[in-house]
Amino acid sequence: MPKLDEFDVAIIDALQDNARATNVEIAEKVNLSQSPCLRRIRALEERGVIRGYRADLDRQAVGLELTVFVAFKVIRHSRENAQEFQQALMEIPEIVSCYMISGDLDFLAEVVVENLAAYERLLTERLLVLPQVTDIRSNFAIRSVKTGGPLKLPPPRG
Repeated sequence: MPKLDEFDVAIIDALQDNARATNVEIAEKVNLSQSPCLRRIRALEERGVIRGYRADLDRQAVGLELTVFVAFKVIRHSRENAQEFQQALMEIPEIVSCYMISGDLDFLAEVVVENLAAYERLLTERLLVLPQVTDIRSNFAIRSVKTGGPLKLPPPRG
């Protein structure tokens, strides 16, 4: 786990707040000069702490009106089976996040699609035919309360 100092945490917070901020703006906000600030940002990127930058889209505005949380139970708990299943899920673009979970079910995926008909197609043509799946449970989001919030970072370790 990479060690983050107070400047790293401040830079990350600033970027989570506005990833389009210029280096000048970030440096000023975190009380560093521009060159060291840029070096730190590049180092955070190289170490994989900052994995990338992307636009935060309004799902409704782009025609994606349905969010479904899909829980999967898989057959035969083995490393190979789990890896095959995970790879299959990675190849489905409608799945925007996925977690291996504990409890009665094994995986929980967040699916974003245009509407119920699009979800039905995805379910019947892609999800139910996965050979590792023994059970699928779908929960439909009624309203989005909070998505894609910034991570609350732990304090720097010294």
